[in-house]
Amino acid sequence: MHPLWHPSFIDFCAYFNGNQDYFECHEVLEEYWKKIAPGNKKHPLVGYIQLSTGLYHWRRNNYRGAARMMKSAYEKFLSNQRHPFFDYIDFQQLCKDCLQSLESIEKNQPFASFQIKLTNPELEELVKEKIKSLPSLPHEFLYHKHMLRDRSDILTMRDEKRNGRR
Repeated sequence: MHPLWHPSFIDFCAYFNGNQDYFECHEVLEEYWKKIAPGNKKHPLVGYIQLSTGLYHWRRNNYRGAARMMKSAYEKFLSNQRHPFFDYIDFQQLCKDCLQSLESIEKNQPFASFQIKLTNPELEELVKEKIKSLPSLPHEFLYHKHMLRDRSDILTMRDEKRNGRR
């Protein structure tokens, strides 16, 4: 199976192009990245994660964080352009959209989304089918999603780590 046909990548594209749930984009790709390239911070999946994180920050008017993530995503894309994770993606358009977004972010312009253009009809159809199943989410929920999730497991791990150091 081609890596772009993995359900996590299809979910990523659906969240990105569908309801623009960039937080969820990060979540699904992080799990996929940890399975296929754990610790490889130069992997193209990390670039996609940073792209969605940058857009999430931009939507929340965190221009500094958005610019940092968008620059890093763009650099990872350029250094991996022949990787299979770009086989059925309009790579030139993706890079152009990254740079245009970065320019807007650096000028403190309002958030503007874009779509990842898929170049394979079968992949595009899989993503469109997934989009149909996504819920319509209110702007406020998408804006504050990172604060609305259950973080008890993360906080417990931090406490255990902190207590273990003492």
